Amino acid sequence: MKIVIIDDDILVASALKTILEAGEGVLVVGVGQDGGEALELYQKYRPDIMLMDIRMRKVSGLEAAQQILKEDPDAKILLLTTFSDDEYIVKALKYGVKGYLLKQDYTSILPALEAVCMGQTVFGTEIISRIPGLFKEEKRVDWTEYEISEKELKVISLVAEGLSNKEIAKELFLSEGTVRNYISNILDKTGLRDRTQLAVHYLNAAR
Repeated sequence: MKIVIIDDDILVASALKTILEAGEGVLVVGVGQDGGEALELYQKYRPDIMLMDIRMRKVSGLEAAQQILKEDPDAKILLLTTFSDDEYIVKALKYGVKGYLLKQDYTSILPALEAVCMGQTVFGTEIISRIPGLFKEEKRVDWTEYEISEKELKVISLVAEGLSNKEIAKELFLSEGTVRNYISNILDKTGLRDRTQLAVHYLNAAR
């Protein structure tokens, strides 16, 4: 698993590198201190995951994430920050990042990276609990407009709960391949980009 770390605090970046490389199969291929460097390092290394702070001196992690995902929608970006501002969370979800964690819990970082690498989205407990209330101004979703079946809606609800394809397959007595096909079809029908946006839309519709 190739990782690039972006954090304007050199000591934090160094500590993260040490912690992550202690994990089996983890290689930190690049370290940067600004969102501008994030773009350069992503293009240079094409890492499995970009681990980025949000607030940085010149270009923020959110600005870098938006640009990277615009150029490569398949990029996996995990934001790691001390700030849980509502505005940041909303932007992160809309841009399609794969995770948003608070720095206070360093023990969760490696498991989160592993989950993101396997295609899951990861948001800290504090962040998850706040998501439904962050979209009060958004238009509620009417799933019938997209011809979403009952089974597909069940799959969407489990995605919104944070379950992996394997866990959804077990819950619904399906194969992982069938679950992948369901999710792919749902994204095609709705025009959404990924599981994160799908989860946000479901939570918004459920209000």
